Amino acid sequence: MKGLFRAGRVAILVSGAAACQKAQTAPLYEAVPVARRDIVVTASASGVVQPILTFIVKSKAWGEIIEMPVQTGDEVRKGQPLARIDPRIPQQNLAQAQAALDKARAQLETATARLRRSEALYRSQSISETEYESSNLAHATASAAVVNAEAGLQTAKDAMEDTQVRAPITGSILELDAVLRTVISSPTLGGGTVILKMANLDTVQDSAMVAETDIGRVQPGLPVTITVDAFPNRSFDGTVLKIGPQAQIMQNVTSFPVFVNIPNPGHLLKPGMNTDVRIHTGRRDGVLAVPYAALRTPRDVASGAAVLGLDPQLVEQQIAAATAAAAPQRRAGDSTAHPTSQAQAPGTFTTPNGRVITLPPGVTADQVQQAIAKMRTGAEPTAAERALLAQVFGRSQRSGGGGGGGGGGARGSRGGSGNSYIVFVRRAGNVTAVPIKTGLSDQDYVEVTAGVEEKDTVLVLPSASLVQSQQQFRQRFQNVTGGGLPGLRQQPSQPAAGAR
Repeated sequence: MKGLFRAGRVAILVSGAAACQKAQTAPLYEAVPVARRDIVVTASASGVVQPILTFIVKSKAWGEIIEMPVQTGDEVRKGQPLARIDPRIPQQNLAQAQAALDKARAQLETATARLRRSEALYRSQSISETEYESSNLAHATASAAVVNAEAGLQTAKDAMEDTQVRAPITGSILELDAVLRTVISSPTLGGGTVILKMANLDTVQDSAMVAETDIGRVQPGLPVTITVDAFPNRSFDGTVLKIGPQAQIMQNVTSFPVFVNIPNPGHLLKPGMNTDVRIHTGRRDGVLAVPYAALRTPRDVASGAAVLGLDPQLVEQQIAAATAAAAPQRRAGDSTAHPTSQAQAPGTFTTPNGRVITLPPGVTADQVQQAIAKMRTGAEPTAAERALLAQVFGRSQRSGGGGGGGGGGARGSRGGSGNSYIVFVRRAGNVTAVPIKTGLSDQDYVEVTAGVEEKDTVLVLPSASLVQSQQQFRQRFQNVTGGGLPGLRQQPSQPAAGAR
C-alpha cells in the first residue's frame, strides 16, 4: 500500500513538473502584424442630459383652473390649449366694456348732430360764438370717449383670450405644477403661479465635466459620442457647443463644464439621464499602427531582450543600425541645400543627428555602414561585425557621443514628428530591435510615422515588472527543486558498504 502511495505521489509530482515546464516554454509574447487603422483620441467625462431651453408656463389670467387636457409627457404643438381658467369675471368685464362702447358711440352720434345744427345756426348768426364752441367741445369729448371705450373692449377681449393657456412652443410636457381646480394668481400679482414646464426635446444638451488636463484639447465644433445606461448597445452623436469659463472643484478635482448639443429626433434621451461622454479630440484615418503595449523605452529594452533570449549588446547594435540606416532617407531632401552633409571625413562616421564619431584605428565608415545595412535587413551579423559595431558605438557612448547605441535618443526626441520608442520586429525570420517615431495614440494602438512598414510584425512583450517577477519565480523554483522534482532535493550519493 505504501508503495502504491509513493508511486501515485511520484506520478503527481512528475505531471506537475511537466505542467510547469510546459508553462515555462509557452510563448511570452504575441506577434501582431503592422496594419493600417483609424486612431481616435477622446477625452472622457460624465454628464447629464438637459433641455436646451425650458419654458415655465404661467397664465395672465387669474382664477380657478376648470380644464386641463394635458398630462406629463404629452407632446403638444405650438398654440395647443394647455389649460382653461374660469372665464366668468373676464366675460362680465367684456360685457361691460361692450356696453360702455355702445354708450360712447351713441353719445358721439348725439354730439355730432348737435354740432351740425350749431354750425347752421352760427352761420345764420342765430347763436353766439360761445354756444358754437361748446358744441365743438362736446363733440370732441364724445369722440374721445369712443376711443377709450374701444380700448377697454379690446383689453376685455384680451383678458377673455388669456383664460385659454396655450403652448408657447412645440414640445413635451416635463412637469405639471398645478392641477385641475387649482386657483392661480396672475404674474402681475406677486409673480404668478407656475402651471407647468415644457421643452422641445428634438435637440438636447449634455453638460459634461471635463478634467482640466483634457480641457486644452477641447474646442467648439468637435464631434462627441454619448452613451447612456438605458441604451447600452447604442451611441448618440453630438457636437461641442461651448466651454464654460468657470471651473468647478469636486473632490479635489478641477473640471470645466462642456456643453454638447445632441440631436434627439426619437426623444430617446430624457432630461436627467446620466451620460458617458467621449469628445473626439484627435483622429487619424488609415495610418500605420502598432499595439501600444509593444512600445519599449530605452530603460526596459534589456528586459524585452531577456524575454526573447537576445543579447542586450546585440539589441543596442540593432537599434544603432536602424537609426543610422534611416538617416539618409530623412536627410535626402536636404542634399541639395546642404551638399556636404552626406560627406564622411576620413576616420569619422556621422550619426543621424549630425554628431561626428571618431572611428577606431583600422575601421572605415564603409565597414560600419555595411554592417548597419545588414542588421537593418534583420540578418544575423557575424562575430566580426558585432565586435566592430560594439567597438564603434561603445566607444562613442563612453566618450559622450550620440551614436544611437543605447536608445538614449528615444528619451529626448519629442519634436514635431512625435515621440520616440523601440519595438521588437520580426523580419526575415529574425527578431530585430527597431526605433520608431509615433504620433496619435488611443492607448490601445499608436500611430507609427517612421521605423516600420506594413509587412512587418511587431512583438508584444510583457512589461518589465512582469518579466522581473517571472525571473524571480523561476529562481525560487530552481532553489526549491534543486533542479529536480518540486519538493525533492538532490541527495548526495552514499558510499557502498565496506568502502573506505
